[in-house]
Amino acid sequence: MPEIKVKKVSDPESLEKVFAIRREVFVGEQNCPPELEWEFEDESVHFLATVDGEPAGACRWRKTEKGYKLERFAVLKKFRGAGVGQELVKAVLADLPADATYVYMHAQIQAVSLYQKFGFVKVGDEFEEAGIRHFKMVRG
Repeated sequence: MPEIKVKKVSDPESLEKVFAIRREVFVGEQNCPPELEWEFEDESVHFLATVDGEPAGACRWRKTEKGYKLERFAVLKKFRGAGVGQELVKAVLADLPADATYVYMHAQIQAVSLYQKFGFVKVGDEFEEAGIRHFKMVRG
């Protein structure tokens, strides 16, 4: 079994790995405009997932005026289906402050079932963000 590790990162070298994963998945594969991809970096808490020591996935959370928003979940194509996404969600949820009562995200439609496993429910109608179909999801 491959070893999946997720750690909170803030050092420049690790953040570059986070941004490289996001660049490949969001800008490269999903054609997100780069200017939409790089925002709120300084106020976000970033996570890097590795599989057997190799960078495999990334995500972040940040405090907004509404609550705590989970964002930018990205897993490199070669590691998808190996449980990296689940480990990222677990790590982010475990890291949120104790007063994080309202936790939400804008989930890409193909990832909704993953987030539902962690108690998130769809709220409202499907919408488009950066040309990709999403649902707002809130942790129940």
